[in-house]
Amino acid sequence: MVLPKPKLNLSFKNKIPLLPKPGYERLSAADVEPARRYIAKYWPRLTRFHPKDKDSLIGLPKPYLVPAHELDHEFDFNELYYWDSYFMAQGLLDDSHKELVTGILDDLLNLFERFGIVPNASRTYMTSRSNPPLLSSFILDVYKAYKPEKDWLKQAIKVAQQEYKTVWMGTQKPNARQVYEGLSRYYDLNYLQDIAEAESGWDYTPRFSHKALDFLPVDLNSLLYKYEKDFAYVDKLLDRQKTAHEWDRAAHQRQITMNRLMWSDLRGLYYDYNYVKEKRGSVSSLAAYYPMWAGLASQKQAERLVNSLKKFENKGGLATTDAPQVERLIPGAFPTQWAYPNGWAPLHFIVIKGLQNYGYNDDARRIALKWLKTNLDWFNKHGVFLEKYNVVQPGKPPAKGVYPSQTGFGWTNSVFEVFCREFIDIPTPH
Repeated sequence: MVLPKPKLNLSFKNKIPLLPKPGYERLSAADVEPARRYIAKYWPRLTRFHPKDKDSLIGLPKPYLVPAHELDHEFDFNELYYWDSYFMAQGLLDDSHKELVTGILDDLLNLFERFGIVPNASRTYMTSRSNPPLLSSFILDVYKAYKPEKDWLKQAIKVAQQEYKTVWMGTQKPNARQVYEGLSRYYDLNYLQDIAEAESGWDYTPRFSHKALDFLPVDLNSLLYKYEKDFAYVDKLLDRQKTAHEWDRAAHQRQITMNRLMWSDLRGLYYDYNYVKEKRGSVSSLAAYYPMWAGLASQKQAERLVNSLKKFENKGGLATTDAPQVERLIPGAFPTQWAYPNGWAPLHFIVIKGLQNYGYNDDARRIALKWLKTNLDWFNKHGVFLEKYNVVQPGKPPAKGVYPSQTGFGWTNSVFEVFCREFIDIPTPH
């Protein structure tokens, strides 16, 4: 006898409670409002104006922002920093901050015209090195935000072209950066490995094994690709089609070379290239996502890079590298704060903008909200923002570097505001 099949009681499916959304998904405008008010009131504390040289401090014609300010802190700032300035400006590209933002850009242009380099910072002892090159991006951000005359754009981009050619494409001292197949490295006039690494802004990182002069960095060469594409864009605006084509061709050649030397199809990531040993480095880092920010990666490569995000994504956001560094366990080892478990605001900005460039808006939103939640939770508990965060265990302090940890940090504040505008103020489309 065949027994009838029992009827299944499916009513239980309506009784399972829905899991609450993760905390970051529930962030609202009301949640972030006190932090945003704090940030808005903090900018005057970071503003400096030193029009004349004094001791090692280089005088600049316009007011500028310093990275941090903390009363009685052993590590105080009075100088302008190159790449910090770019990221701080991102949250200030509005009418109320027009004079400050355009003034900071004027100061950077002034530094190049005076020293033939945009130094790491406006100190005489920092003129032996620069910082990740972001001048063309800064110029175009200001042009698109404030619509100055094309004559202004023409003059400003001319300075960026000079910086590109003399500093970043230089082949001998004082700018021996272009060293292998048309690609460039970070450098220091004194030919010191650790100071060349400081030029990268990642001071310090396991990416280069303390031999930065031996590496062609994927982030640097992506930034130079962006310069070339920016120069082509401006030349097209100015109806200079011939030179626009030359810049496009230079960018295309850099793209081909970078993909051949730096792209790992096996791992789905870009890696720095050790040109001395003629092999790719082994450290997986968020520098791999600069090609997406610059528009260099193909759609297929972008898809692979998005799949590789799981190597870096943690509860509190993106870790700078994908795994704990063995050297942290060695007594007396050089601290590498640009590594796991730390996350940094500028790298979150770069990755998220790169994701948006290729249409991965859901991934961009998820990571941005995680980062906002990490920043906000620390602010709500301690009343300050940090220069970096522990994204693996967000409630714990970040891993320390070679200099004391900073609070009230400019680029953290700015990126927080940018992400609030993009992911909190604007409702998610359904």
